[in-house]
Amino acid sequence: MNYPPVTIELPAWVQPLIAAKGTFFPSLEARMALVIELAARNVAEKTGGPFGAAVFSAQGQLIAPGVNLVTAANCSILHAEMMALALAQKVLGRFDLSDNGKLSYDLAASTEPCAMCFGAIPWSGVNRLLCGARDADARAIGFDEGAKLPDWQAALRARGITVIRDLMRPEAIATLQAYAAADGSIY
Repeated sequence: MNYPPVTIELPAWVQPLIAAKGTFFPSLEARMALVIELAARNVAEKTGGPFGAAVFSAQGQLIAPGVNLVTAANCSILHAEMMALALAQKVLGRFDLSDNGKLSYDLAASTEPCAMCFGAIPWSGVNRLLCGARDADARAIGFDEGAKLPDWQAALRARGITVIRDLMRPEAIATLQAYAAADGSIY
């Protein structure tokens, strides 16, 4: 059997949005505002679920954005965090973004990671995770976030990854709720 090649692309609206916003986001709030805007636009454009993410250098340079493409691509692994991490690894040309601990990168996510994305974070090379909405906020509208360690933040800290929660949480929750109100597919 010949298997088709797997090609994953961000929606066409992402590149113009990034071009309009620029690629430098010096504050943590600016980084979170971008990923929440990615999530909200993904909902408005009907190109996927209500989740956005991006990888930034420690100084705030955008390396790669990501949006949830699960429903659009019929692929359960295409979460926003997975997209941002995969694209950042391709942009930088290495699977360990930190280059064996020499460099620092942030992963900003509009919602705390699900079980799958949580599992990918330690292997990605990021050393800081910025979160908007909480896991409970995604569950509140019906999403199945999977089984995660009860103290997942401590598990990441033990691996040298700082977790900052609740950045612009009300705005991130509003995006989740807008998706639910628009009868977006809950999976």
